Amino acid sequence: GDEADFRGVVDLISKKAIVWEKDDMGMSYDEIEIPADLLDVVNEKRAELIEAVAEYDDTLMEKFFEDENSISEDEIIAALRAATIDMSIIPMMCGSAFKNKGVQAMLDAVMRYLPSPLDVEGIEGINPDTGDADMRQPSMDEPFAALAFKIATDPFVGRLCFFRVYSGVLDAGSYVKNTRSGKKERISRIFQMHANKQEPIP
Repeated sequence: GDEADFRGVVDLISKKAIVWEKDDMGMSYDEIEIPADLLDVVNEKRAELIEAVAEYDDTLMEKFFEDENSISEDEIIAALRAATIDMSIIPMMCGSAFKNKGVQAMLDAVMRYLPSPLDVEGIEGINPDTGDADMRQPSMDEPFAALAFKIATDPFVGRLCFFRVYSGVLDAGSYVKNTRSGKKERISRIFQMHANKQEPIP
């Protein structure tokens, strides 16, 4: 359906229809067989998807010409992920943010297809001690490096600093150098944020 009648989407890879419940703002959904009236167009679009992905994987291309139905879901996902990381393909998701429909599938796709820190190159910055360019690889064995991108005040916890870690390890109670001020800052506690809730990290 569309507009007010929008109920679900079809996953071309798994060949399942995802249908959301009407009364809970998309919080729960069911995976069902594809309705018969959509089957022809789904098969056509799935073949187009497999052909597009197969262009970036020689093994898949051979299987596509021999028998496209022999290509497994895992093979499609792996090839699609590789092409996405290479920026050769941009996966498209659809849904309704207003009704919270499709959000779960979109977040699953983010986890499935987008690069993890291990898939990207190291980050280059300036060593605050030497002034020289320095590269940090996404590894726990590297020195700690992070970017603080937001400061907020919480009525219960106090001042919160949000940061993105590029390398190394950070423990509560340790000190880090604030390269902006040149001072050492003590990390009293570390939280993982879930919306407006804090989950302590030991």
